[in-house]
Amino acid sequence: MALPHPRSGAGTTALDRIRSHPAGALLAFDFDGTLAPIVADPRDARAYPGVTDELARLAPLVGTVAVITGRPAATAVEYGGLDRVPGIVVLGQYGRERWSEGRLSTPEPPPGVAVVRAELPAVLDRAGAFEGTWIEDKGHALAVHTRRTAAPDAALDLLRAPLAALARRTGLAVEPGRRVIELRPPGVDKGAALRGLVAERGSGSVLYAGDDLGDLPAFDAVEELRGAGVPGLTVCSGSDEVAAVAERADLVVDGPEGVAGLLAVLRPALATG
Repeated sequence: MALPHPRSGAGTTALDRIRSHPAGALLAFDFDGTLAPIVADPRDARAYPGVTDELARLAPLVGTVAVITGRPAATAVEYGGLDRVPGIVVLGQYGRERWSEGRLSTPEPPPGVAVVRAELPAVLDRAGAFEGTWIEDKGHALAVHTRRTAAPDAALDLLRAPLAALARRTGLAVEPGRRVIELRPPGVDKGAALRGLVAERGSGSVLYAGDDLGDLPAFDAVEELRGAGVPGLTVCSGSDEVAAVAERADLVVDGPEGVAGLLAVLRPALATG
């Protein structure tokens, strides 16, 4: 199978650079919806079959392989089997946490997180949340999921205003996603995490793959890096739930299966001499 063709000139330039100078490339990926299929219960998420093996094969050939996720870093490592990928860097909680070489570094969460944890059930009750709405506690953030409800989109719309009000009162940021709204510490996002890692590694090219609205700051970062002379490629792990990401991407593949397929054809295309 041949490599797919990006639909933009900037994306084509970046892919050519990654292929010709892989030792300077940073390949970064979201986890849920990109490396792992979206499931009704996030605790059941696991990496798509074979995708971690492809990352492990790619890692020795490129400068850096990274995962940037809203999940706790250690959870992504566990659910993805990412400790099998040599030298991988996992940035969790949108970059607040870092897992590398078996070591986890994480700051204390701001006090607003504890307030939200205590008050969120009552906020949902007062809002009349649909049956099946549930809270995921990520430690540094809390997420409200509606995927299990009878009408997931309507259930999410019902909660947008009360959750935004709670976030404002507690000094947290609102992160919308695929049938989920997350309340998390402000000042961190996947774009800042990606820019920081590119600067740290001195990367000469970058690929970022994601599927959800929380990945758009990373797409913005890729565009900024292009302006600074670092070729960048944005990849959407496509779905029928979030069109905005596909519209922004240089390359769209068919979900986590498509991401695994892209990695499989990218590896033999890299210059090794």
